[in-house]
Amino acid sequence: MAGALVTTYRTVIGLGGGPLLPAVSFLGRLPTAMCQLGSLLLVARTSGSLATAGLVGGALAAGQTAGGPVVGRLADRLGQRPVVLVAALLNACAVTGLVTGALGHAPTAGLVALGVLVGLSVPQVGPLSRSRMVALARRGGADERTVSGVLSLEGTLDETSFVLGPALVGIAATVAHPAVALGLAAALLAACGVAFALHPTARAVAPARGGRVGALPLGGGLRVPRPAGSGRPGAGAGRGERHRRRGTVYALRASAALQGAMFGACQAGITALTEELGAPGQSGLVYAAMGVMSAVVGLAMASVPPAVTLTARWRAATCAALVLALPLLVVHSLGWLYLVVVILGSAYAPHLITLFSLTERVVPASRMGESMAFMTSGVIGGQALALMAAGPVAEGYGPGAAFGIAVGTAAAACALAWAARPERARDGHGGALAPASSAG
Repeated sequence: MAGALVTTYRTVIGLGGGPLLPAVSFLGRLPTAMCQLGSLLLVARTSGSLATAGLVGGALAAGQTAGGPVVGRLADRLGQRPVVLVAALLNACAVTGLVTGALGHAPTAGLVALGVLVGLSVPQVGPLSRSRMVALARRGGADERTVSGVLSLEGTLDETSFVLGPALVGIAATVAHPAVALGLAAALLAACGVAFALHPTARAVAPARGGRVGALPLGGGLRVPRPAGSGRPGAGAGRGERHRRRGTVYALRASAALQGAMFGACQAGITALTEELGAPGQSGLVYAAMGVMSAVVGLAMASVPPAVTLTARWRAATCAALVLALPLLVVHSLGWLYLVVVILGSAYAPHLITLFSLTERVVPASRMGESMAFMTSGVIGGQALALMAAGPVAEGYGPGAAFGIAVGTAAAACALAWAARPERARDGHGGALAPASSAG
């Protein structure tokens, strides 16, 4: 199995002409993971107010949640190269402006406005890298195992960035100052964001010209032609099928938001429990351990047998998340917290990778960047809202209450996965949506 995985990932890396593209896209998405925590620490230190820091952090998250799909849609319509280039440079300037404003003790309203601008201008390297790599795979006639490998690798890069990013911020804040971490983020945005935009593979997702007919990849090599400019798959299909497709997309986005809410509630519960145990410094390490396990399992997802349909994977992942989250309700020691959280992390990557895989099959190729960005925004928005809700709950009723919110969101995601019928959005006949030759 290990040999097959190595072969798959060698093929995936070869799609972009070598390791440069994955490296650049990884470094280009690190600032997104750094800015949320970095802005909180910076504003808290310079203003002396946790409330002000929370407002700025919330503004940044809100801006990113709202701006992600907009950047994705612009990239679909204008091409990734100009959009990412402008967004990366604007985002670097906005981050620099936030650092300057915080160090200069700017008023709260000004800092909040800068936080919104930082969020709105995020170049969405992660979602756009997904859509670019999938386009390269489809254009090259790659099999579904390779496409699954693409999404697994992208998911792992995301997980790793969200573990390493906050760690870098924590180190910089401890050794020097949070402004140093955000300065590094701005430099990465300017260098790696621009490099990602200018990479030759950007042509793979250039918008169609001359009124050419597009096509929607549905898996297994099946492509359904659609008129140029059609904004949805199956433009010639009946109203019922279009409604099913739209419902499936909404269900996938809701599931991503619930996953984000689970992240946020777990983060609040972990922070509260480690403080209660007198080891507040362990909270970041616990959360990082969960992320590392998620990344490792994400890499292994490319080895799942093709006969296991995406619908089955979605349901299995959400059921696993619910079952593995239940022990959080009775954890009262640091050792058990590490064990439970690390095991729970094994369910996260399979869920998110499957959601992105399903999205790739039910949305038009012409709106792939927007759709991938919508999914990422859902995770970020859900996490921010859950943190806002679970933080006060954990403070007032203890960490178990925050973990209870995590279990509740896991139960909602599980129920949604079993209620949804993504296979009907594919062919209208209830055929199983499979990522391999059994599809279609």
